[in-house]
Amino acid sequence: MLPVAALMLGLALLVTGSGLLGSLLALRGALEGFDAATLGWIMSAYFLGFVAGTWLAPPLAARLGHIRSFSFCAAAASAAVLLHPILVDPFAWAVLRFVTGAALVCLYAVIESWLGAQGSPEQRGQLFAGYMMVNLLSLALGQALLPLGPIEGFALFSLVALLTCVALMPVTWTRLPQPPLSAPQPLPLGQLWQQAPSAAATALLSGVVMGAFWGLMPVFANATGLDAGGVAEVMAITILGGALLQWPLGRVSDRIDRRQMLAVLALFGGVIAVLLALLHDHPLLRGGLLFAYGGLAFTLYPVAVAHLMDRLEPGQLLAGSGRVLLLYGVGATLGPLLAGSLMSRFGAASLFALSATVLVALGLFVAWRLRQRARATDHPGHFLPMVRTSGTALEMIPEPEPGAEGAPPARM
Repeated sequence: MLPVAALMLGLALLVTGSGLLGSLLALRGALEGFDAATLGWIMSAYFLGFVAGTWLAPPLAARLGHIRSFSFCAAAASAAVLLHPILVDPFAWAVLRFVTGAALVCLYAVIESWLGAQGSPEQRGQLFAGYMMVNLLSLALGQALLPLGPIEGFALFSLVALLTCVALMPVTWTRLPQPPLSAPQPLPLGQLWQQAPSAAATALLSGVVMGAFWGLMPVFANATGLDAGGVAEVMAITILGGALLQWPLGRVSDRIDRRQMLAVLALFGGVIAVLLALLHDHPLLRGGLLFAYGGLAFTLYPVAVAHLMDRLEPGQLLAGSGRVLLLYGVGATLGPLLAGSLMSRFGAASLFALSATVLVALGLFVAWRLRQRARATDHPGHFLPMVRTSGTALEMIPEPEPGAEGAPPARM
């Protein structure tokens, strides 16, 4: 397991730096006089790069190989990070965020596909669960690094670049063979909507909510009087909620119609968002509400992917993952734009007012779909905790052979 541990270490270093950078930019931008609307479209550029990176990763890996692709993208990400405190301009930051988003998604794709090629299907499931935990805990650790240096200085940007560069060392040191690339079976968006409209809607609207959270939650926390340490604390609490509650909530979705779970998660998440908009000035309540909000909001996407698995043939799973990832990326691009505009006009609490509106709308849509097409659903695929990085994540999910126990029957 030591070679896999090397990949996990590289992932931890990479994600720790990424988590620190997101909060750092939001706070530094506010310090430089960028209003919430400006910060919103700057942060949206990251998710636009995120979408572009999902298309760039496979041909890049096919041309350079996994290790050289990782090195290429790590260099691009490090350079972009170091340019932020030099080019303090909204347009320049938007371009740099686009580059960073595309580079980081390619880096995640390399690690995901590499892990997905290791071991038996049963081991891949465990590897993927470990991958998710490393990812979310590293994001939380990145927030803890925020108070280590002044927001207005260069040191924290250098730390992010350093972590990205050091992530190269375990990845390039590993002796794991580089996995071959496989061409996924195509799945048009129209067909995806016909087969799993609840999964498609959840991917899009959860992207809006999570894009707004990642882009502007530090701005919200800062606007409500928290210093860098307080911002790091509330971000870490929310991420830990997602890490700790995602698994038990997801396992419940294995036992009921997943659309019921999606409706419950979205509606309760909307209620929590309303309470956060109203009660964010109460420290104890705020911490508990943020923990619950993270658990509910972070679980929407993986349950949606598990629901999609119930509706697709095994050969369509990778393509289906790519399509819902595309929808998530579009939503995540729109989220900071909408939240930033609302926060500039109506105040910081508009962040959670937007999230509440989107989540309640999603919950009502999925509940309506349940009434329209109420039916018993077998679960050929099981829930696995996930983050939203690249379409290659689905390579980690075992595809059972037709006729095997728990597998969907073969179709003629």
